[in-house]
Amino acid sequence: MGPVVSLPAYDLVVATGGIGSGMFLALEGDHTLGREESRAATLLDQRDYCKLHIVAHYVRRLLGDEVRVVPIGKVGDDAAGRDVAAQMLTAGLDMTYVTVSARPTLFSVCFLYPGGDGGNITTAGSASDDVGPGDIRRAAGLLAAHRGRGIAIALPEVPLPARVALLELATEHGLLRVATFVTGEAEQALSGGLVGATDLLALNLDEAAAVAGGSPDRVQTAAVPAGRDAIADLIEAAGGRLRTVNPSLRLVVTAGRAGSWVWDGRILGHAAALRTAVASTAGAGDAHLAGLVAATARGLPLVAANRYAAVVSSLSVTSPHTIDPDLTAERVRAAFPGA
Repeated sequence: MGPVVSLPAYDLVVATGGIGSGMFLALEGDHTLGREESRAATLLDQRDYCKLHIVAHYVRRLLGDEVRVVPIGKVGDDAAGRDVAAQMLTAGLDMTYVTVSARPTLFSVCFLYPGGDGGNITTAGSASDDVGPGDIRRAAGLLAAHRGRGIAIALPEVPLPARVALLELATEHGLLRVATFVTGEAEQALSGGLVGATDLLALNLDEAAAVAGGSPDRVQTAAVPAGRDAIADLIEAAGGRLRTVNPSLRLVVTAGRAGSWVWDGRILGHAAALRTAVASTAGAGDAHLAGLVAATARGLPLVAANRYAAVVSSLSVTSPHTIDPDLTAERVRAAFPGA
């Protein structure tokens, strides 16, 4: 696969999702946090950001000035909201459709076990929960002006009706429709219109297992490559169910150290995870999605775009932060000339 340097096939990326910040806590003890347990944790010097910010930031970094990157979302009228909005503006994002809510800015707490895995707690009732279809429709003229030349991305941390509204507006104006959802939203995404209005769906292994009706545990812990057949079976099962709702859907599934897969209903393609020094895997899936969108915007086919995304994701985990401030298209090419 040659370098991603050609003129873009698309000139707009518009996305909705959560905007906010957070913190990382390193738990003492590797046993699962108990329901009534009090446990000590160390506050880590790691910056956390929410999905829309991460994806939009990387897409802008990878594509540069040739593609307009427009987030649609809300922040609170508070210091956290002003800070994150300023960072997004500095990164070159078009902030026209990011507005201020009376609710507080979205905040998350990532907790990490000594073994490296962990979880995330995100505030409910935040400014991002205030994003609705009306906020999406404000951008109708923008999508119309880029008819057939844009990519729309529907991300979690805003309500599903807002995400579906963006995908429907993208359908009306001929934009490529990209989406993802979290594990607990799987059934609602299938029945509520999101899957049916999506061209390219990006999931992690846990989310794919929720769709397939199984558990990812046995394939997540399986030795690689020994576990690849089990992962492939799970992805094909998830893809088969998704395509009963949307027969033309294409699927991308990330599986950590096992790599990532693309599936178009006929061919299952694999991209190996690249060996890098890992500082934190938080945000790696969002970086992968951003790489996928950037490569697609340049006109790469799905399998090649997934390989490029694997490079972006592998570089992102060398930073302790969910947005690596040093990740650029030039760094991707310098580190992996074959990308």
